[in-house]
Amino acid sequence: MTPTHTFPGAWHAVIDFLRCAGVDTVFGLPSDDLSLLTALNSTEPTRPRLVLCRDQRNATFMATGYALQTNSPGVCVVGKGPAVTNTLTGLLEASCSAAPLLLLATGTATRSRGSAAFQELDQVSVLRPLLKWVDRVDHPSRLVPALEKAWRKAVTGTPGPVYLELPEELFDADIERTRPWQLDTEEPEGYRIQRTSPALTTIAAARKPIVLIGGGTRHCRDRRVFERFAERIGAAVFSTASGRGVFDESHEQFVGLSGLYLRPQAKRLWDEADLIVAFGSRLEETATFGWDDNALVVQVNIAPEEFSAEFPGHRVAGDAAHIAHEWTDLLNGHVPDPDWLTKVGAVRRDLFTELRSVLDENADGERIRVVDVLAAIEAVLPEDRILVQENGLQDMWSYIFPFYHCGRSGGSIVPSEQTSLGFGAAASGGVALAAPGRQVVAFVGDGAFNLFRSDLSTFAREQLGVLFVVLCNGGYGWLQSQLDQRGLDGERFRFIDSSRITAEAGDGFDVHQAVVSNNVELEPELRKAFENSSAGRVSVVYVPVDLSDSPAGISEIDGDFPVISEDSESAFVQRTED
Repeated sequence: MTPTHTFPGAWHAVIDFLRCAGVDTVFGLPSDDLSLLTALNSTEPTRPRLVLCRDQRNATFMATGYALQTNSPGVCVVGKGPAVTNTLTGLLEASCSAAPLLLLATGTATRSRGSAAFQELDQVSVLRPLLKWVDRVDHPSRLVPALEKAWRKAVTGTPGPVYLELPEELFDADIERTRPWQLDTEEPEGYRIQRTSPALTTIAAARKPIVLIGGGTRHCRDRRVFERFAERIGAAVFSTASGRGVFDESHEQFVGLSGLYLRPQAKRLWDEADLIVAFGSRLEETATFGWDDNALVVQVNIAPEEFSAEFPGHRVAGDAAHIAHEWTDLLNGHVPDPDWLTKVGAVRRDLFTELRSVLDENADGERIRVVDVLAAIEAVLPEDRILVQENGLQDMWSYIFPFYHCGRSGGSIVPSEQTSLGFGAAASGGVALAAPGRQVVAFVGDGAFNLFRSDLSTFAREQLGVLFVVLCNGGYGWLQSQLDQRGLDGERFRFIDSSRITAEAGDGFDVHQAVVSNNVELEPELRKAFENSSAGRVSVVYVPVDLSDSPAGISEIDGDFPVISEDSESAFVQRTED
């Protein structure tokens, strides 16, 4: 029989639980009483590392980045009231990214609720609409089961963020654990699919299939199962932004990202395709931008709530990798259409021919273009680098294949459909802690970087070694581009400040910083930055870019989404030459 273990307060029990769960890092800014620090300062062995952040939103972003990289809950700890509301943007991002995250917050003491107590807020009601699960512990005896339930909720089914509130009176209350922590949840592996399955029959009949790899496949243990399936049916392979890094982009059947980031050459394949097999995608607007509403789609997702209702086709609920493996076996002997594979290969060659042509246009020039920055990143940094992205204007270039491509050993972390400004900059710290030994590159605009900047000192103190590539157009380029196109008053309304384009280095932290003023300096400065980052020193490379240097094929911007011109391919070539 397991003896009862008594903890001298809630945070001591939490730390013991996190240690048992294998948590090595906690992000956040604790409440004023600092009870968490007292618990962490105890003599217990192997206590988690606490990354003290300057901003609760950044802390939540960092925990989300950690979760996306590990597929294990990122843990974030904050105070109450405004500290909790400061996490809302990060929680929205985690929810839409299906990132497992555990938010632990202080709550008003039970006896003081309704008394206009200091920073009193019904935090459970505020957070419930955004999160997968929320709860408040109102008695010491309920803390142990509540922690276990929160953990299971975060990781089972579709992963997501959960919230547990600890009222102040628990911090010095005795917490009893009468049994070992219970964390494991068994989930069956493998699926039995009948040969008469409607989805399988549809796939077998397709002659011009497309496979779409979504973010729900990110943490499949055997990612090559999708390569084997695509090869078996002879599919053109695309990924969503969040699914990037799952499928080896050096594979001869991979031809880019779907929807908003689709190149004109690759669109020809979508126009001809007779079936789309989507693994682990909610088929959000960004991923399906430009699709035919009648496109036939076989969807595979872990849970029914993840399916899109916008397209005809079959829906299969289950683990994407297991289903792809089962389908591959059942389709043994299937003969792909050789003409379709020939077209896929031709499109891929066209994409790389275009890339070489565009890069050659500026081979000896001093002007810095975003495509040159991406080429320098690929030339200088190791193949197993992890690119953490924002989603503004110039930084959208990194989503366009093959101007940036992610090989078998590479990694990619992107914002969700919410594209929360500053997410990538902050999340890169969590990714770096989750992937020691790999170079993390945050590819961000200056608007996003300035939102994050309060925690640059945190990165420096923690020696995270992230390499920031900051594209400087003076502010919010997406909004400024729309303002210019609409002919609005540029003096009264302005989203950029040209005086900020060449950002000054030297923020008083131990950070390597450099401003690249011409294309000749680009690779040498990136090499210096990489050397510093490899030694655990945060590096920031500021790159001034022209506002007109917008992503490929976009002729004009209209609100949230670009409008693609009928002659977008020739327009793109002209833009890169100008």
